[in-house]
Amino acid sequence: MSKTSVLRIIGIDPGSRITGYGVIESDGPRNVWLAHGRIRCGDQGMPERLLQIFKELAEVIREYAPREAAIESVFVNRNVNSAIVLGQARGAAICALAHAGLSVAEYAPAQVKSAIVGQGRAEKSQVQHMVKALLKLNEAPPADAADALAVALSHAHLRNAPAVRTGAKPSGGRWTLAQVAALSRGGKS
Repeated sequence: MSKTSVLRIIGIDPGSRITGYGVIESDGPRNVWLAHGRIRCGDQGMPERLLQIFKELAEVIREYAPREAAIESVFVNRNVNSAIVLGQARGAAICALAHAGLSVAEYAPAQVKSAIVGQGRAEKSQVQHMVKALLKLNEAPPADAADALAVALSHAHLRNAPAVRTGAKPSGGRWTLAQVAALSRGGKS
């Protein structure tokens, strides 16, 4: 990858007990893994967990110096209280990203799964497998870190995708990474 066209992206999978992060470098359709990990907050009180998420993400940002960030948005199924707690964890992560001066893109979990696996209801194991394959890793990252890397990969491919710029949609209404990569190379999906 040429140094002038490389974009370093951090992806975040927020959680109040475990927050995953992943850092990649992207040069158009090519992506390279740099790091991934999990911030484990344990059983401490919520204010302490939020502060830990903020501080540890700030350290990752200082170490890897990403230029853009992407985070998974809150998914509310049935438990509103869980969504509120997750929203607080997202807030701590977003504050760390904003404090570092990063632009922050948000992607719904189904949007990330659709971009990585090809369907929005993919299982975590499918996301882990595809992240491993797309980044040519020796083993699949833990689920939280794989989700964060999937968010970063989605952002790398969707941030300038023709569909995003023009509003065009493929048949079926969803773009996969393979379709976006083909379009970015001038091919057809």
